[in-house]
Amino acid sequence: MTRVAKTGALVAGAALLLTACSGGGERTANPAPSSSAPGTSATSSGSTTALPYAGAPKVANPLPASVLSGAPCDTALTPEQVKQAIGIQVPGKPGDLGGVGLTCAWANEDTLGQIFVGFVTETHAGLSGVYENTKPKNPVWRPLPDIQGFPAVAHSNNTDRDCAVSVGLADDLSVDVSGIVGDSKRGKVDSCDVAAQMADLVVTTLKKRAGA
Repeated sequence: MTRVAKTGALVAGAALLLTACSGGGERTANPAPSSSAPGTSATSSGSTTALPYAGAPKVANPLPASVLSGAPCDTALTPEQVKQAIGIQVPGKPGDLGGVGLTCAWANEDTLGQIFVGFVTETHAGLSGVYENTKPKNPVWRPLPDIQGFPAVAHSNNTDRDCAVSVGLADDLSVDVSGIVGDSKRGKVDSCDVAAQMADLVVTTLKKRAGA
C-alpha cells in the first residue's frame, strides 16, 4: 500500500472511531429540537431527559456553544499546535459526520501520525451519549482527570495505535479528539495518553475562543 493510500485509510479509520465514540447513528435519543431547554435531550417519544445521564459527569463550568461554531480545521488547532501534535504543519482535511458534526483530520504522511477532531454539535447529549453508546462496546474505557476543568474519557478497541478522547464542554456539548501514533512510536507509547495530550491542545484553543 502506498503512503498516500495508508494516510487515506487512517483518515477513514479515525472517522469511524469518532462516529463510534459519539454514538453516531446508534443513539436511542434523537437530536434535540431548537425548542428544547438547556440541559435536556429530546427522546424519540418527544419527552426530554435531564442531562447528564448514563453515568456521565456534569460539566461544572460549561463553555458557550459558540466555541464549536465554524469548521474544526479553522478553529480547533493553530498551525503551531498541529506541528506539536504530529511533528509538521499541514492543512487539515475537513469532513462532516451526519448527525454528529463537523470534523477535521491532520496527517503526517512521513510518520503516519494523525490527529482527528470532531465538534459534536448535533447529538445534543454531550458526554452522556458517549457513556451510553460507547462504554459498553470498548474494552478500553478510561475516565481521565479533568482536562483544564472539563471532564474527559478515553476509549478504544486497543491502545497500540489509536485512541479517542471525548471532552465535555457543556452537558449537551462535547469535542472528540482521536490520536493515531506514527510507526516509530507504535508499541512504545500509550495512544490514549497521546490523544489526551492532543485533546489538551484543542481545549486550550477553544477556551481562548470563549475568552476564558
